[in-house]
This record gives sequence, C-alpha cells and structure tokens, in this order.
Amino acid sequence: MAKFELPALPYAYTDLEPHIDAATMEIHHTKHHQAYVNNLNAAIETNKIEVESLEALMGNVSKLPAAVRNNGGGHYNHSLFWSVMKPNGGGAPEGQLADAINSTFNSLDELKTKFNNAAMTRFGSGWAWLVLSDNKLVVTSSPNQDNSLMDISEVKGTPVLGLDVWEHAYYLKYQNKRNEYVANWWNTVNWEEVARRFSLALK
Repeated sequence: MAKFELPALPYAYTDLEPHIDAATMEIHHTKHHQAYVNNLNAAIETNKIEVESLEALMGNVSKLPAAVRNNGGGHYNHSLFWSVMKPNGGGAPEGQLADAINSTFNSLDELKTKFNNAAMTRFGSGWAWLVLSDNKLVVTSSPNQDNSLMDISEVKGTPVLGLDVWEHAYYLKYQNKRNEYVANWWNTVNWEEVARRFSLALK
C-alpha cells in the first residue's frame, strides 16, 4: 500500500491555457509528479523508513537516503505548485498577505521583480520561492527538488509560493524562453491559496 499518492488537480489540464499548455500540464502531472511519488514510496519501503508526514521527512533529509530528498522534495514541491495556481488567476493579494508584501518589498511589483530574478538566475533545474522565514517573507531559490523545509536548506522556513523552473515545466510551449514562462505564470497565481498558506505558517 502506497504511503503517498498523486494528488488530483483542482482544475483541468486545459484550464491554465494560454499561459501553461495542456500537454505540458498533463505530462508534468501524470508522468513527472507520479514518478516522484512512485520513487519516494519505493525508497521508503526499501529503507524501512518510518513516516510521520512529508514535512517531517523534509526536515530530516540530511539523515535520509538521497532518493528521499530528491523524490520527497519533488512530491512536496509539485503538490504546492499545483495548488498555488488556478484558472483566471493573477491579480493581486489582499489582506494580511498584501500588507506583509508591501511591508517587506514595498510593493507587489517589487516582489515580482525579486522573484523573477530568483527564477531566472537559478542555474539549471530548480525552483523560485516566496518563504515565510522567522515570520518574515523572503524570496529565495533552490536547486533540483530542494525546498526551505529541508534541514540542508540555506534559507529555512515555510514555502507559501513556488515556481518550477525545470525545463520540463515549460519547454513544450516556451522552448528556452524561461523569461516568457516566468512572466506569464503570474497570470495563474492563486493568491487566495498563497494567503491561506501564509496565514497557517504564521501560527
């Protein structure tokens, strides 16, 4: 019996078009994410690892096999990624999250500039993140499938927004134009979900 399962998307593969194409969404979800889930479950079974939660695994990756770090990170990161997007997304956050963004970055535009820079300067495969670290919002990036929940992370905290900049996330539509993918992705952001994650992380 699998310890982890591929989460269903809360929207159809076509629903994020034209910003992210349906073919990419389907391959990304059913092939890439599914492989992380399968490989994570296999690593847990092979190494007889006791699992409390995915977050607990992330917090102990330095003591666990590389397969758990890579595939556990892949499962966590993608699960977050799907949830912080929605059809007809974009716009601007409201309430407590908006206040925190304005307080930390002066404006949403300044946050986007810093976040886009993190996404564009991440060499090779990885992620750009907005993280709540010590009750402060921080923009950072990570290689491969790492994230700020991991005990090996330079910036530790709770991710509230994440962008996949692996080529498989955009190459079918954008080829090597990561900058266009990053710019258009903001039109899919589900700020309500980001605000929910932010609020939970504050508690």
